[in-house]
Amino acid sequence: MATETTTTINDLPDAILSNICASISHTRTRNSLSLVNRKFHLLERTTRTSITLRGNARYLFMIPTCFRSVTDLDLSLLSPWGHPLLSTSSSSTSDPLLLAHRLRQAFPLVTSLTVYSRSPITLQILLPQWPRLSHVKLVRWHQRPHSPVGADFVPLFKQCESLISLDLSSFYYWTEDLPPVLQTYPMISANLTHLNLLTLSFSEGFKSNEIQEITAACPNLSKFLVACMFDPRYIEFVGDEALSAIASNCPKLSLLHLADTSSLANRRGDPESDGFTAEDARISRDTLIELFTGLPLLQELVLDVCKNVRDSAIALEELKTKCPNLKVLKLGQFHGLSLAIDSQLNGVALCGGIHSLSIKNSADLTDMGLIAIGRGCCRLSKFEVEGCKNITVQGMRTVACLLRRTLVDVKISCCKNLDAAASCRALEPVRDRIQRLHIDCVWSGLEESGSSDSIIYNFDLNEDSDDHRLVLKDTRTKKKCKYTVHDSDNAEYSSTKGNGNEIWCNSWMSLNYLSLWIEVGDLLNPLPMVGLEDCPNLVEIRIKVEGDCRGRCIPREKAFGLDYLIQYPRLSKMQLDCGDTLGYALTAPSGEMDLSLWERYFLNGIENLPLDELQYWPPQDRDVNQRSLSLPAVALLQQCLTLRKLFIHGTAHEHFMMFLPTIPNLRDVQLRYDYYPAPDHDMSTEMRLDSCSRFEEALNRKRVAD
Repeated sequence: MATETTTTINDLPDAILSNICASISHTRTRNSLSLVNRKFHLLERTTRTSITLRGNARYLFMIPTCFRSVTDLDLSLLSPWGHPLLSTSSSSTSDPLLLAHRLRQAFPLVTSLTVYSRSPITLQILLPQWPRLSHVKLVRWHQRPHSPVGADFVPLFKQCESLISLDLSSFYYWTEDLPPVLQTYPMISANLTHLNLLTLSFSEGFKSNEIQEITAACPNLSKFLVACMFDPRYIEFVGDEALSAIASNCPKLSLLHLADTSSLANRRGDPESDGFTAEDARISRDTLIELFTGLPLLQELVLDVCKNVRDSAIALEELKTKCPNLKVLKLGQFHGLSLAIDSQLNGVALCGGIHSLSIKNSADLTDMGLIAIGRGCCRLSKFEVEGCKNITVQGMRTVACLLRRTLVDVKISCCKNLDAAASCRALEPVRDRIQRLHIDCVWSGLEESGSSDSIIYNFDLNEDSDDHRLVLKDTRTKKKCKYTVHDSDNAEYSSTKGNGNEIWCNSWMSLNYLSLWIEVGDLLNPLPMVGLEDCPNLVEIRIKVEGDCRGRCIPREKAFGLDYLIQYPRLSKMQLDCGDTLGYALTAPSGEMDLSLWERYFLNGIENLPLDELQYWPPQDRDVNQRSLSLPAVALLQQCLTLRKLFIHGTAHEHFMMFLPTIPNLRDVQLRYDYYPAPDHDMSTEMRLDSCSRFEEALNRKRVAD
């Protein structure tokens, strides 16, 4: 008699199961997979190569020891966040050498390390544990300690002989700290291939002579990101000499990111500005051509100068031949990008191979130039325009038609003629394809959003011709609208209704990330009315509130409008950034609101959203360097019953934080002072080291059903 045999998942070969585990990157999915059976549990632990530790470093017994294959270790989020990880002070409850040794035993194969380095002692103790370290990222938002120049980097270059990548983008230091150390250790410097110096806390950035010294010491760099000072009013500003040095010293660069420090603040400009700065950058056309010629391997280029670079079209045309592998291009304060003369493609429009293009503060960019860029850069999947006052709905809409097949990521910001309603109308041709979107919540054109555009561009372009001519007809009619595009494959896209009006998909069916900028005092209520009412797959939203609360009238509405987001059924992640909202932290003058009342206004309604993860930047009072969570804010956050992760980028009182453990599913909470300067001397009622420990213990006592 034949017996039935049952095949289970345990019968699959280990090689197949190992490939299944290795193909899954989402952390919670991997954790769930490990609970299926013991074989999956073992394979998940042995195939995980990256891990971020959270929790209090003093609990040595809680350090996991089952992830022996981890090569990428992140220790920068260990709590209490920002306190020295390895302290030799008497207040530390654990031996720093014992902690370092325990980490080495748990993760013996680490080659990439991220750590909060409050003082050089941390690196002196930690780095010898992993002699094969090749990538290091340092994090520090507290003020630089009083130590000799370069003391923060000496342990790193002295003990990491295999170092090839150094990331200092979240590390506060002085610009004069780095060049001497690079010159002292020439062999290590020559091995570096990745150097990220885009530190947000710089006031002036690296000077020309410092950039020349850095690039001379690191000739094998393939990725170089640096915060510069392009203002010619300062001594040793970055200009022609520095750019020439980069091209001659580092010919292997595939990524070059030069940004003025003022651009790193990411604050919205003035849409009424004419787009020109008072000073011109000292960057000539010949120097730009020399830069492009000297970097033939370039794949990503960012030049965010914040000073006028005029008549740049001729220089940018050289990118097509000098840098044939270029895929990502971001230009800030460049004028004359595309002149659109006689419908001939020129300037940046000739860079047909790029996939991502960002144009910022180009004062003379018009609709015709924008359309020329859309014609020439026909492979764009990401397109950003910021601070371009002369482009309109018609130009952006035409570009959307031209890039219908490829465009999935769009940012429209600080453009005078493109408010929220106009931006959504302009993107109608790609509404069903956009996956990531940023717009400004400016409601000035909301009244006109229901009417058709007064100017329609009917165009027919044929890319098979050699002259690349584009004929546009400006017809002022509301009766007829037809877009016809002949692309390189001779495919034709046409969208018409029976009565002659265009018809596009009304649903943002692919949109999963939405970013919004809004000014203090404005409401989110009109958001569905501008065309964003149907976003069935929106998972994450970021809202940046910016402005000065001081002197503003008390809002007539009780709530900012977060409860209007409940119409997005899959929304589970939110970043609410009020960090650039200024107000009175302590006592407000008579008749004005302090920040606690503003926080109640911003957060009202958040309890109605089914959020799984929330990151919140409280508003700040810069006069006293205080960004602290208020009692009304904590009371409202306490009502978010679905929250699992809560990250507060600021400080808080201990008795306020004790409200949060009552959230039933909350399992990960952290305070991060990741703004400069981070508060160094805690007040008596702020979250101190012992206060954080008591809060963590209260959180850990909870039983979370998972």
